[in-house]
Amino acid sequence: MAQSDTVDRILDAAEELFADRGFSETSLRMITSKAKVNLAAVNYHFGSKNALIHAVFARFLTPFSATLETAFDELEERCDGKPPTLNQTLWALTESAVRMPQRTDKGISIFMRLLGLAYTQSQGHLRKFLEQEYSEPFSRFMRLLKEATPQLSAVDRYWRIQFMLGATAFTMSSSDALRDILQNKLGVETTVQEIAARLVPFLAAGMQAEDTMLVPAFGQAPVA
Repeated sequence: MAQSDTVDRILDAAEELFADRGFSETSLRMITSKAKVNLAAVNYHFGSKNALIHAVFARFLTPFSATLETAFDELEERCDGKPPTLNQTLWALTESAVRMPQRTDKGISIFMRLLGLAYTQSQGHLRKFLEQEYSEPFSRFMRLLKEATPQLSAVDRYWRIQFMLGATAFTMSSSDALRDILQNKLGVETTVQEIAARLVPFLAAGMQAEDTMLVPAFGQAPVA
């Protein structure tokens, strides 16, 4: 078996198992069994389970980051010195993800499940790895978001970004199931690209919603 084939088998198996079972619940033995390789191969190519987790993310994020940087370059050139709108910024991010060549037709949904797990499970090493390796494109994205929402306080912007990430992770990780439901309920077929096109204006509207400080807290009557 060629070295690159061995690495791909291990990464494919790890990616699927991590997405289905979570990081802690997936053992190296499960991965080697699914990949049809021995434990020595995993240790030789990756060295540790944490390093394997990093490699799974890097396989998607490294080409995505390059595509995203190009998309931001093109966007800022088109805007000719003016800050891009929120819709433009969000679409540059989303389009970069959906137009990337995928190894399988479930590539995006699997990765979005993994990204959600990175924040819901205790994986401090992974968050540190992501911050170190991919800080430049995502810092640029955060700068563009800030420029497009000057009316928001830092706290409001923080929470709305979290809500936006949650909606995106759910929608894109569940895209296959959501497409099936739409087909069964309404007889309408759709694509991942169409889902993204519907998602972007929803996210933009949420980011630009009324200031939360003007909304009454739970248990209080609305202001007349």
